[in-house]
Amino acid sequence: MTKKVLLVGESWVSSATHYKGFDQFGSVTFHLGAEPLVKALEGSEFELTYMTAHDAVEKFPFDMAGLDAYDAIILSDIGANSLLLPPAVWLHSKTVPNRLKLIKAWVEKGGGLLMVGGYFSFQGIDGKARWRRTPVEDTLPVTCLPWDDRVEIPEGSTADIIKPDHPTVAGLTGEWPLLLGVNEVEVRERADVQVVARLPQDQGGHPLLVTGSFGKGRTAAWTSDIGPHWLSPAFCEWEGYGKLWKNILGWLTEKA
Repeated sequence: MTKKVLLVGESWVSSATHYKGFDQFGSVTFHLGAEPLVKALEGSEFELTYMTAHDAVEKFPFDMAGLDAYDAIILSDIGANSLLLPPAVWLHSKTVPNRLKLIKAWVEKGGGLLMVGGYFSFQGIDGKARWRRTPVEDTLPVTCLPWDDRVEIPEGSTADIIKPDHPTVAGLTGEWPLLLGVNEVEVRERADVQVVARLPQDQGGHPLLVTGSFGKGRTAAWTSDIGPHWLSPAFCEWEGYGKLWKNILGWLTEKA
């Protein structure tokens, strides 16, 4: 049976100024960060809708019926402000439904939510992702720190698999390829919460993959990236890359 997944975020626009002697000019480029995941899910049971960060500001659903079209939602590298401040609010001072509260209610009644790490995930660079103390954070198996939570690992780190029998990592044997960073989070102390993978203790032992439940739904936190830069090219090309994400999505959308 096909399962519908909504990926929200993982895009950005860069503006550059080029100097050539006396002269200078500007350029703007658009980037997508989730191509490895899109490729990995092609032909699988998961039908992926890729909603870019700028589209999500107005196109992310404002009602429960819109969210009910999906079995799982992935929030990846998109700050809370993008869902809190659509133009109706930011430019015209009108009221709209709080989409963070809507996500919480959707998970509580059975939806599957995954937050993936990045510069605008969890609390993010300079603390600007702003997911701390939001209704979305309430659903997660981890809590966000109140400051810039990036853990940069330029030397690279492998994953320490704590629960190799957990469905999210089933069949992923041997050493995983290198990753170059994570968001630091704190694990909730609840019976349903499981730390499946973390960084080695000599690199802080930070949680990498944590699973849990909220109401009738399931939630998970993957604190590294969905692709480069925190995932090395070797990780994205690893034969286990697609299996990892299919495992996570399969577990998230499994109904009791």
